[in-house]
Amino acid sequence: MPISEHPQLDRDGRLRHLLSIEGLPREVLVRILDAAEPFTDTGSPDSRKLPLLRGKSVFNLFFENSTRTRTTFEIAAKRLSADVINLNVAASSTNKGETLLDTVDNLCAMHADMLVVRHAASGAPHLIAQHLSATRRDQVHVINAGDGRHAHPTQGLLDLYTIRHYKRDLSRLCVAIVGDVLHSRVARSQIHALNILGVGELRVIAPKTLLPAEVERMGVRVFHDMRAGLAGVDVIMMLRLQNERMAGALLPSAQEYFKFFGLTQDKLELARPDAIVLHPGPMNRGVEIDSAVADGPHAVILPQVTFGIAVRMAVMSLLAAAGA
Repeated sequence: MPISEHPQLDRDGRLRHLLSIEGLPREVLVRILDAAEPFTDTGSPDSRKLPLLRGKSVFNLFFENSTRTRTTFEIAAKRLSADVINLNVAASSTNKGETLLDTVDNLCAMHADMLVVRHAASGAPHLIAQHLSATRRDQVHVINAGDGRHAHPTQGLLDLYTIRHYKRDLSRLCVAIVGDVLHSRVARSQIHALNILGVGELRVIAPKTLLPAEVERMGVRVFHDMRAGLAGVDVIMMLRLQNERMAGALLPSAQEYFKFFGLTQDKLELARPDAIVLHPGPMNRGVEIDSAVADGPHAVILPQVTFGIAVRMAVMSLLAAAGA
């Protein structure tokens, strides 16, 4: 696709919106990861306050529940000196019948510069970005903070950053994504990101009922036996069971799922000795992962959260630079 027609890039190839990892050029992903590096500095809070978004207004529009994602977006924006407005969706005009696009128009009238959108409907952030383009509000940027089953690009990027931080050369890695791939927007974003950056081997491990049809076309190797799938892997990414998105009984029980697909210490020992364990959260201990593993030396789950702030700062700073 020519850059001039790309929905996420401006004519100079700079990030205009972040809607999905799918379709982004490799150099854009690398640019975001590289931009996040200086934001991981663990100095004093004062030293982390930067003026890159001073005078900008960032609106968090979370139409789904979230703690980790919304909080890290808020922290990221404030560290860049932005004015942050958290929309109380439960008390917003959308509950009075106002459409999503009318809400967007009203926020633009309040001089919004960035809209961070989380929505249960797949494609909602894309719809907003198209509307902004059609109404010539190209100076307003949209960041997808998770839409339906479709995508969660900043989570995919922070997971990618975490893997690169600990393992450096992705081309030599074997990565396993374990669990509810069918309902996981995180898994989709991660699969696209790893394939774009050329990971050595990418595996998905799950029961057949929790895998999309023809998932192999996404560039993954499929395993239904967790022990076989974990053999010799460098990175294990566990996924939360998305019970709120499941229609019908796709699993016999949580206990049965943990027996066959929960990450325990003995299963972890099948991976490489220096393997790392990721989880996008929130974790269901005793369902997807055993506490001994979640709190053990191989887990990098809390660093993921810390890196998430840096990655979201990088995305916002790049968007602000493109709109300058």
